[in-house]
Amino acid sequence: MDPIRESLLKTSKKTRRERRGRIITFACILLIVVMVAALLLFVTFKGLATFFVNHVNPISFLFGTNWNPGQKNPQLGALPMFLGSILVTIFSAIVATPFAIGAATFMTEISPRTGKKFLQPVMELLVGIPSVVYGFIGLTVFVPLMRNLFGGSGFGILTATLVLFVMVLPTITSMTTDALNSVPRNYRESSLALGATRFQTIYKVVWRSATPGIMTAVVFGMSRAFGEALAVQMVIGNAALMPHSLISPASTLTSILTMGIGNSVMGTLENNALWSLALLLLLMSLLFNMLVRWIGRRSSLK
Repeated sequence: MDPIRESLLKTSKKTRRERRGRIITFACILLIVVMVAALLLFVTFKGLATFFVNHVNPISFLFGTNWNPGQKNPQLGALPMFLGSILVTIFSAIVATPFAIGAATFMTEISPRTGKKFLQPVMELLVGIPSVVYGFIGLTVFVPLMRNLFGGSGFGILTATLVLFVMVLPTITSMTTDALNSVPRNYRESSLALGATRFQTIYKVVWRSATPGIMTAVVFGMSRAFGEALAVQMVIGNAALMPHSLISPASTLTSILTMGIGNSVMGTLENNALWSLALLLLLMSLLFNMLVRWIGRRSSLK
């Protein structure tokens, strides 16, 4: 064969590298997909054992108000923990979101230089603090404060909300900052050229354009608040009771899971019930993500 033709038909070194890169990338993606699918299937299989093996009624499990799985006559009502998780997640997001948007707006629109110099390092420092430190701060600061202000033990949903507010604030702020920075500069220039003031431009143009990104930031913040276990367990009181006020001891799905999963025997009703709580936790996380992403798409500029 002609040497020139042979060299043209031969696979080049760059082509072989590209093929290897594609194979490695595909293998990594496939590994991630398999891991996620295996995790979902494992939690689903273990969580459904309560209903198919122990024959517990799913309706009584979801809406029951008494939780005593280790007793002689076990009671499996997950509603107190379900409400506790929902309340601390929503309250912490409601409190943290305005502060996060304000801090991100200051860092991107009002004083970017000061924000990058002082606020951004503070937010990065807060993200790196371990959960147990937040829990100790909650025990030594927030619990006595709530006890002095409202009476009682100081443990409860309100205390857990304050701890989670501090924990999710840097996450929402950092992602909101990225969302505001991604708004094209010509949007601001066009708004100012039409006569809008600086704050009108921020409110009606920048925030609205960045709404999907801000909602995504709130989702991540809520996901962290919803899945947080250690810090919440230290300040919420861990009482599997229906929350009748914000300052009475309560519990969340994560706090009951972390306390009980190590003290139960695999395959027993108590252990299966805890896995059902884990499945409920997983489904709620998926539901929150889907719901808020849908809101983000609906509220974006057309």
